[in-house]
Amino acid sequence: MKQQEEICCPVFDLEKWNEKTFNWDHKKFLKATVPTFFHIPLSPMIGNRIKKLMKLAESSNVLPQNKEDVLLLFTDPHAFKSEIYLSVTADIPKARNAALSGTFLGKVFDGAYSDIPKFMRQMERFLEGKHEKAEKYYVHYAYCPKCAKKYGHNYMVLFAQV
Repeated sequence: MKQQEEICCPVFDLEKWNEKTFNWDHKKFLKATVPTFFHIPLSPMIGNRIKKLMKLAESSNVLPQNKEDVLLLFTDPHAFKSEIYLSVTADIPKARNAALSGTFLGKVFDGAYSDIPKFMRQMERFLEGKHEKAEKYYVHYAYCPKCAKKYGHNYMVLFAQV
């Protein structure tokens, strides 16, 4: 009997994130950076950074209890660096702690990573309909590549800070 493949990511709830407004007041995150080449992350490095963040958060017992509430946000401040934010419930001494505050509008998309520019244009039209404009974007990928393949979807939430 073939052993079932392990799925590490929880089933994604579109309704929880799609076209919703989130008001964050110093929402806590662990932060890391990864070099990119024209916004394309160097694959082995990104996985290693995420594993390191997860291990630190798990060993410090600061991950949200409900796995569905864990956010792993990515933003590209410029073409050669991405920032990664892992949501946590408390700061960790001597770690690279960060906090995000403001109003964020979330919208769910399903597609390839290369579709992000197209999704951002769709998000801009969505924001225009709400008379809003994005100051900055963050992307949360609902599934790791293995789970995206297993579930048959590559959901991502674009969070526009307005």
